[in-house]
Amino acid sequence: MPHEEVLRLIALRDSPIDPAEVVAAVSDAGAGGVVSFTGLVRESDGGRDVTALEYVAHPDALAALRAVAEAVAADLPVKAVAAVHRTGLLAVGDVAVVVAAAAPHRAEAFEAARRLIDDLKQTVPIWKRQVFAEGDQEWVGAP
Repeated sequence: MPHEEVLRLIALRDSPIDPAEVVAAVSDAGAGGVVSFTGLVRESDGGRDVTALEYVAHPDALAALRAVAEAVAADLPVKAVAAVHRTGLLAVGDVAVVVAAAAPHRAEAFEAARRLIDDLKQTVPIWKRQVFAEGDQEWVGAP
């Protein structure tokens, strides 16, 4: 398990996320590269107009998010990682998720950031309800 100092900010929030806060959390004098990814609520999906999204997290979601970050930190030579995901009702344009990784070199920082977001989306039990302009809705990623 990596030292706690590597996992700088791991959170689920029902309030807006500031991407600058997540990037600042991974600031490290030993890092030559910092890579972040910010996921936003887009205005359409599958050709349909989206008016809002709701994210619902399983009670174990924070522990699963921490496990993802720990695995990335254990597998790659990173100096710091951070991941924050929103919950609750979001509007088009809102920040839904931000991940960041700092590493001695850019290749490791890119790889770590990609793994953070990909593994988060694959394994962390957070479900998305899309609300469409026509008034109907659809759950994405729900079991």
